[in-house]
Amino acid sequence: MRSDISFKTIDGLTLRGWLYTPEGQAKSQYPAIVMAHGFTAVKEQYLDKYGEVFSQNGFTVLIYDNRNFGSSEGLPRQEVDPVLQIRDYRDAITFACTLEQIDSLRIGIWGSSYSGGHVLQVAAFDRRVKCVAAQVPDISGSMDVRLAIRPDLLPAVIDAFEVDRADRYAGKAPMMLEVVNEDPTSDCALPGQDSYDFFIHSGRTIAPAWRNEVTLKSVEMLNEYEPGSVIDRISPTPLLMLVAKRDTLTVTDLALKAYEQALQPKALVLLEGGHFDPYVKYFEASSKAATDWFLQHL
Repeated sequence: MRSDISFKTIDGLTLRGWLYTPEGQAKSQYPAIVMAHGFTAVKEQYLDKYGEVFSQNGFTVLIYDNRNFGSSEGLPRQEVDPVLQIRDYRDAITFACTLEQIDSLRIGIWGSSYSGGHVLQVAAFDRRVKCVAAQVPDISGSMDVRLAIRPDLLPAVIDAFEVDRADRYAGKAPMMLEVVNEDPTSDCALPGQDSYDFFIHSGRTIAPAWRNEVTLKSVEMLNEYEPGSVIDRISPTPLLMLVAKRDTLTVTDLALKAYEQALQPKALVLLEGGHFDPYVKYFEASSKAATDWFLQHL
């Protein structure tokens, strides 16, 4: 059963989303999974499918839109701040602990892509988390930027960061850019045909709240984000990493290297396809692996 929910962050924003509760089961309390989406994505972009599968297997599932996106509050709109999104995960856990149907001693977290990096960071420091699943996780934002932008063009991007910072300091509106563009030479945040196909198709068909724009500051903050640097601190919390074999966005070899640095208990699942295939083409494989992990450890 799905219901609409909202909760406050410690800094006073209202984040909105869904709560999935198991049906036809007599338990008074259930283990819980807290989850949010990746870079600029909104909950309608296939997170409902994961919520349905997890709840069918006996979990209460809290899914919410990140601040500044979708149905959640926050300004400036379309700005991705990884530090604040990580704090919001922890506030979402706190909110989940207040719900009478949730067992606060059995809380897991799930993230994918950018939020896959977030859950690594959260699990490394928040011991309320008893289990974590990171799907195609972001490991190094600075490497993401360097892989996405030609070396000869990177100095101009750094210059644009500085101009945008000066303009914002002077009270001007933040500089915006497209999230995706069909032209591989365009200046967008997530270049590549697979990014374009995923966001444009889902935005047109199932997620009208998604917008094809993001602040330039979001890319600057991505460049400063290194969630893989703390992966060895997640232990003894059980860690599952789901890595796509042909991921060109959060690249496969970087994820595998990070997995080797993580301590036990841990498990690795290699998925076919590229970065966005776990949501649709290989959804059954990705959702089953996460479900089995949560069943084992929660």
